[in-house]
Amino acid sequence: MFSRLRGAMQGFWKPLATLLLRWGVSPDAVTIAGTVIVSALALTLLPTGHLLLGGLLIGVFVLTDSLDGVMARMSGRTGPWGAFLDSTLDRVSDGAVFVGITLWFVLHPDEPYATWGAVAALACLVLGSVVPYARARAESVGATAAVGIAERADRLFLALAGITFVPLGVPVLVAVVVLTLLAAASAVTIVQRVATVRRQLTAGSATGAATDAATDRAPDQEPEA
Repeated sequence: MFSRLRGAMQGFWKPLATLLLRWGVSPDAVTIAGTVIVSALALTLLPTGHLLLGGLLIGVFVLTDSLDGVMARMSGRTGPWGAFLDSTLDRVSDGAVFVGITLWFVLHPDEPYATWGAVAALACLVLGSVVPYARARAESVGATAAVGIAERADRLFLALAGITFVPLGVPVLVAVVVLTLLAAASAVTIVQRVATVRRQLTAGSATGAATDAATDRAPDQEPEA
């Protein structure tokens, strides 16, 4: 859902991408800077209770996540290195966001459901890191695992939405429930990807065995007239 919104933002970022390229800024520099800024905001503003400011600023920078890709395409620098760097640093910024949320619950134990919220946020952190790993590992063994109900953008925006508006009067319980549902969605996505890869590899093994059997029988067979 939110990944499509980020895709729609690509056209919006073209003027800024053109300007940055004209200034000699590389797509890699934008990727690294975005990760550093999001991580710094998440680890400073969220734990200290600046939830509204932190959530809004992080959300803005998350929307700029496609800027480096736009710059790479415009400059002809697309390639595996950029994809690797972007994917790797996404894990860093995502982890920082959920660590920041976890620390807010830990440092504010008087908030309602603080323990439950800390556990849910920590579960989002752990399970959310396994979701992309499962897909990457599937591709390394010749399978695909682009399935699931908890994409990265969805997890991040929903988590931020749940915690950002607490200072405006939204009950903490809403944030806790959102985080719990996100953790459950990540767990379901992991199961979906494991099951998908197992089906693919099992089917591939069966096909390979049938092909080998046919090849072994071929020399003993007489050609048809």
